[in-house]
Amino acid sequence: QVQLIESGGGLVQAGGSLRLSCAASERTTSRHSVAWFRQAPGKKRAFIAALRLSGGTVYNTDSIKSRFTISRDAAKNTVFLQMNTLEPEDTAVYYCATGTPTLSNPHNPQAYNYWGQGTQVTVAS
Repeated sequence: QVQLIESGGGLVQAGGSLRLSCAASERTTSRHSVAWFRQAPGKKRAFIAALRLSGGTVYNTDSIKSRFTISRDAAKNTVFLQMNTLEPEDTAVYYCATGTPTLSNPHNPQAYNYWGQGTQVTVAS
């Protein structure tokens, strides 16, 4: 069973940056993707971005893509989410997850089998 551990969250001023890390306890197959989701208070869990271990990335919106970057260090079984120009609306608990979503629908949280415990990101205005 894969365990995912997120880190890197915290409190930052609007316009600042954070880099989240998601360390996996073991390698997964090239069929897998690693994704980042976030959940703000009172809202549903929302897809941010995914990285296919076979290659390629996908982002939820152009706004996310212009400010956030998903990447990986394969040697360390770690996926990162670099977040720049943070806004108060980015405040949420951020989760990483791994699974085998379809290419056409990486946004579906039910396609991801394993989840981390979440890390809080708070952006102050």
